[in-house]
Amino acid sequence: MALNKQCSARDVVAQLRDGMTIGIGGWGARRKPMALVREILRSDLQALTVVAYGGPEVGMLCAAGKVKKLIFGFVSMDAIPLEPYFRRAREQGGLEIEELDEGMLQWGLRAAAMRLPFLPTRVGLASDVHKYNPHLKTITSPYADGETLLAMPALRLDAALLHVDQCDLLGNSRILGPDPYFDDLFARAADRCYVSCEQIFDRLDQGESGSPMNARSNTFERYLVSAVVHVPGGAHPTSCAPHYGWDMTHLKQYCASAEQDKGWQSYATQHLSGGEPDYQASVGGAGHIGNLPVTAI
Repeated sequence: MALNKQCSARDVVAQLRDGMTIGIGGWGARRKPMALVREILRSDLQALTVVAYGGPEVGMLCAAGKVKKLIFGFVSMDAIPLEPYFRRAREQGGLEIEELDEGMLQWGLRAAAMRLPFLPTRVGLASDVHKYNPHLKTITSPYADGETLLAMPALRLDAALLHVDQCDLLGNSRILGPDPYFDDLFARAADRCYVSCEQIFDRLDQGESGSPMNARSNTFERYLVSAVVHVPGGAHPTSCAPHYGWDMTHLKQYCASAEQDKGWQSYATQHLSGGEPDYQASVGGAGHIGNLPVTAI
């Protein structure tokens, strides 16, 4: 099929380059494209600028020395408030940091998605966000109100990495969980968008029996998708509702490794030495991942 966009995670990472700005979809410990991140961890990529509502992917990339700059609204695993390897990287001062209000990050992605240089907002005014990001500018409304607004610059991405529930070979996608987060903005803000998925079909058609294509589940158009990677369980240890919940036992073990001498090296040796099948085997197998309960949070 000439329009077949399916490829491997390794093929995706081979298209990335040192120094790129990469947006990572999902939210905290939820629906992160972890299989794609793991392939980056196995690669020689470095000096990346990462844009994210961060979770364990940010900490792992920091621990592996892949990140030069981080642009983020938070880095958390929800039930575990602060990602430990991210915290260590910040405390050691080895990162360029742009810490934004969550709404500002969304606005920057939206500006890039709309091909605008910036979008005005009240978010961030009268706060330390402006103080610690002195490059941010304000703008005066040209209308009668004359209000001073913050001009949130576009967060243009070289590439976006997303994980969804279903894709087809053409790049159509469906998000079946309760929240699409801002994955559509990451897709639209990027020059190239790479999507991993739990299930893959030849084609997802409008009105397909029991699985309608609709505006809620299909949040971004297929023309935005450069490649599709079929990797069931690819969000582990984060959740991918309704397929599986987060693996809190694994996340706790991962966090505990940050307190150990050479903890990251030990974690990487145990879980990242082989390919994705080896990773899944190391955490209990596909059956374990599929049986993780979906929480109500």
